[in-house]
Amino acid sequence: MRYHVPLSNFVTMANQTDLRTSSSMKHAASRTEHRDLYSGLIRLHILYHACKQPIFGLEMIEELGRHGYKLSAGTMYPLLHGLESKGLLRCKVVGVGRSRRHVYRATSAGQQALADAKDKVQELFSELFEDVMAQARRTSGRRSRQ
Repeated sequence: MRYHVPLSNFVTMANQTDLRTSSSMKHAASRTEHRDLYSGLIRLHILYHACKQPIFGLEMIEELGRHGYKLSAGTMYPLLHGLESKGLLRCKVVGVGRSRRHVYRATSAGQQALADAKDKVQELFSELFEDVMAQARRTSGRRSRQ
């Protein structure tokens, strides 16, 4: 037994599929655009931790994951190598065989770069949240007068 389905149903379904695909592609593209914005923050985060203590790739992938960043080893290790080639990190191989690990520490140039970046981030933070800070000042001013 054959059923007749009007062609218009297929056209409507195809258009809906195209719209979903197109909107999901736009959403994925916007996430990629935002990823470019976050890459500097990720580098600063890595540098911050490397200034505090020795770090290694998997540890940083997990740490950044706790902050909402999803990085693969294929992204993390080139970041670490790039920071090392710029002289901001120094790598030391620890262990032997299968337990061998590349451990990174911030160099003095890395520590200075982080100190400089903190000033820039503080300035940016002040601008990004100036409306929130102004509102908080107004609110706290009202409370102190009461």
